[in-house]
Amino acid sequence: MKAFEFSNSAQQVPSSLQQPFTITANPGTDLWRKPPSTSRFNVPFLHTRATPLASLQRARVRVSAYWKTLYDQGGLAIFSGYRIWIKAGIEFTHGRPNVSVVATDRWSDWSLSPMPQPNNGDVTIEMIREKDGSLWIYVIEADGEKRPVREVTWAFDSQDKAECWVGAFAAKPSNEAGNLEVQFDGLEIEFA
Repeated sequence: MKAFEFSNSAQQVPSSLQQPFTITANPGTDLWRKPPSTSRFNVPFLHTRATPLASLQRARVRVSAYWKTLYDQGGLAIFSGYRIWIKAGIEFTHGRPNVSVVATDRWSDWSLSPMPQPNNGDVTIEMIREKDGSLWIYVIEADGEKRPVREVTWAFDSQDKAECWVGAFAAKPSNEAGNLEVQFDGLEIEFA
């Protein structure tokens, strides 16, 4: 597995990413861009070192937490420079945890899907580069079936020259007291 490092955090990189690990998000952390002027990237992000985007094949992880505060979130993220990124995981909104995907180029575009049943506040997310160049985001159901959640057609558009950073993040956009601890298990990132 490639070398990992943290951005926006003094947390230690876990000794083994094959074992469960936790990322702690402080209040006021977010990964979001909304017009006219909101641009936030201060989440703790455990990621690969810069790697050519053209070589990324897939990423997968199981995410869980005690989701309770509006917009609590955690999951996988792919960055291609500072401006372009995609995140997928769980986000607490509308009174419950939801599967959430945000695709950002100039601005963020957000979508929600129901959590798999039974809803225990955890989900396995997988991002796969398809042969046509799209990035598909899947939820892995309890029986192993992949449920498609979102296609991002432009994810690899600038792959000839772009580098990427791939990994796990946690965020607590609310300023409500108390940190959010997000557990991750089975992190897999594959490059060609």
